[in-house]
Amino acid sequence: MKIAIMGAGLSGLACAITLEKFGVFPTIFEKRSRVGDRFVNGEALLPIFNRPINDDYAYLSEKHGIFLQPLANISKMNFYSENGQGLVRGHLGFINSRGREDESFESQLFRQVKSEITFNSKYTYEELLQDFTHVIMATGDAEYALNVHNFRVDLTATLKGATVEGKFDRHHVSIWLDNHVAPKGYGFLLPYSEKEAVITIAYPDYQDNQSINLDSLWDRFYTKVCKDLNQNLRITDQFEVNRYIMGLCEYPRLGNTFFTGNCFGAMMPGFGFGQLPSMLTGIYVAHDLCGKGKYEELVKPLRKSYHNSLVIRQAMEQLDNHKLDLIVNLLNNRVSTHILTTNKLNPLKIASYILRPFTKSNPRKSRLP
Repeated sequence: MKIAIMGAGLSGLACAITLEKFGVFPTIFEKRSRVGDRFVNGEALLPIFNRPINDDYAYLSEKHGIFLQPLANISKMNFYSENGQGLVRGHLGFINSRGREDESFESQLFRQVKSEITFNSKYTYEELLQDFTHVIMATGDAEYALNVHNFRVDLTATLKGATVEGKFDRHHVSIWLDNHVAPKGYGFLLPYSEKEAVITIAYPDYQDNQSINLDSLWDRFYTKVCKDLNQNLRITDQFEVNRYIMGLCEYPRLGNTFFTGNCFGAMMPGFGFGQLPSMLTGIYVAHDLCGKGKYEELVKPLRKSYHNSLVIRQAMEQLDNHKLDLIVNLLNNRVSTHILTTNKLNPLKIASYILRPFTKSNPRKSRLP
């Protein structure tokens, strides 16, 4: 068995680490010059998105022998709408970084890999098929899956973010639900430290958003963040991603090619995070190749989570600012806090079933923007 992994991102590196535990050493091909060779960004692992798993870090280490460290745990989450504000307290998850810095997820995974990595790789998928018995598609985007007609696009999204300097509580994150600053989308602030944080807006590229001037929208968001936090934040770095594809592969495996990470559809469209699903797809491929399970069966819960997340996304897109104000203000009561923090409920799964009849379209039907 001769295995090639295309991509040294979360799913590709998690796959390699797991294969190595079974004595199998793949060859990894990465088109960039290093792991995490992209802009620095902050992300979060939130139990509410991954139930019944309640601590992603403990689960990865105890169940799969993959060891990661967060930047900080989240104990407070502020929600801002146009005219509302809500606060949730409790164990809400963890903050981590992505990209070209030493403590990013990519860098932490890289330090656990023993297999050979070819950087600045020019090999194509077709070339690897000629030399390897199995190819694991872990390129970080859906381009190859689209090229082989194995990916259904549900939406694309635009993101713009910046690293900012100010004064922050490392355990306190903020989220903005306001159509004036992120139409049908959201904004967030995640601190890296007491002095540095990332702020980001993300919104879907539907036809009624095509006329948006991103720079004007960003200025509006940045001004609101500074006002809500009551401080003048200094921008030190910026990034922008246009028409990022979100969708789901039709078949997790075609012949001896496995689709993982965003080639599989690990990015959850509800709020844009998909780090744990991405790593799990890589782990599950390794289990399949080592005779510990069938990939198509192992990823079924991830496919269900994607569909549930898509229903949440479709429902959120129908909320105007008045309804967002009502939702945000409701977060200030104990019942809402209990629902979001208890380990015994899966609120996103419950919400998706409640909201499914009210969404515009069936979540299994492709919606090209």
